[in-house]
Amino acid sequence: MPELERLTAEHADPLLAFERDNRAWFAASVPDRGDDYFATFADRHAALLAEQATGRCHFHVLADQGEVLGRFNLVDVADGEAELGYRVAQRAAGRGVATDGVRRVAALARQAYGLCRLTAVATLDNPASLAVLRHTGFTPTGEVSIDGRPGLRHVLSLLAED
Repeated sequence: MPELERLTAEHADPLLAFERDNRAWFAASVPDRGDDYFATFADRHAALLAEQATGRCHFHVLADQGEVLGRFNLVDVADGEAELGYRVAQRAAGRGVATDGVRRVAALARQAYGLCRLTAVATLDNPASLAVLRHTGFTPTGEVSIDGRPGLRHVLSLLAED
């Protein structure tokens, strides 16, 4: 079973492979990271780890025997809230991996990081991501534009469960 792991330096190579192998797949539903992202990946990874050390972000990978199947990140942590972002490998899509990962990171957000609310956005042309948010208890709260594409902002209260 895949494990949700907090991002470490050891994840750099598998995470880069995940991003490269799935670049076209991701670009179909979310803005492309651009060539510079890949060219400077080592520096970016180190910067993520430094940011994570401040507590402003919590980055995670869902890994199976060293292979990254997805990433689940909590960013802009402040005042008990954070924004959730996630992406799952094409080969893992449609198997409940994203739903499971979102549920796991939401539980961590509440139990380990003391958060009480998560927000997330998804474009309207990404029905799979919208379904994941719906299946994990997120509620649409309004329209947004994501790189010029129409989308929905969602919110999840973490206070209801114990």
